[in-house]
Amino acid sequence: MEKLSELVFDYERVDDLQLNGLKIIQNPKGFCFGIDAVLLSSFIKLKQKETAVEFGTGTGIIPILLSGKTAFQKIHAFEVQDEVAKMASRSITLNALENKIEIINDNLINAFNYLSPATIDVVFTNPPYMSGNGGLKNEGDLKTISRHEILCSLEDIIKNAAKLLKFRGRFYMIHRPNRMVDIIALCRQYKLEPKEIRMIQPFYDKKPNIFLLMCSKGGQSELKFMAPLIVYNKDGSYSDEIYEIYQNEKITVFSEDKRI
Repeated sequence: MEKLSELVFDYERVDDLQLNGLKIIQNPKGFCFGIDAVLLSSFIKLKQKETAVEFGTGTGIIPILLSGKTAFQKIHAFEVQDEVAKMASRSITLNALENKIEIINDNLINAFNYLSPATIDVVFTNPPYMSGNGGLKNEGDLKTISRHEILCSLEDIIKNAAKLLKFRGRFYMIHRPNRMVDIIALCRQYKLEPKEIRMIQPFYDKKPNIFLLMCSKGGQSELKFMAPLIVYNKDGSYSDEIYEIYQNEKITVFSEDKRI
């Protein structure tokens, strides 16, 4: 095991995930993970012998959280940004998860240079929420690449997920409601049938601002709407279900990100 000083740079920090001793390396000046990653990790269902792929792993947070919550054979996690991918790899080493999680520093559009079609049980993604032509951006900025469809499109994600998945394989995504029509249309176009959806509301009296979706490759047409998830109580504290999802009341490490 490498020494902590060899894995963490001076400008980085190590956050305790309060889950089975797991930790993560983050750059406070870069893009740190948010509560949306925690919600997606809780929504994903993986079985012991299943292999999964993540498109756009960022810090590696979702595979790391899944390693503390469920059993699986292997997760191949793609990250196009070199600096971010290397940081995620160091977090994998920090947690001694090299045999379970592989960080692939490449664009997801090149997934078939590493993996064969129809061989994966689960694909999941917490993709950029903003379309490539929306908003002001600096294309070299880490946060911009994480939040805008600059290096891949929504269609790239869904098309490649469908091609990777086995028949009846599952696709999980978290995204904004204003993209829901596009997402469902693309999923059906590529034979990923929406099966479960859950709307997430910041407060009980506010409209949803994010949603979770699970699709089945080649599945029958039947969409189940789950009960909405309320993130905050009236006083701004996290709801009981959020505490239950995170399995600990010391929810602090994702408090700086406001994507939700």
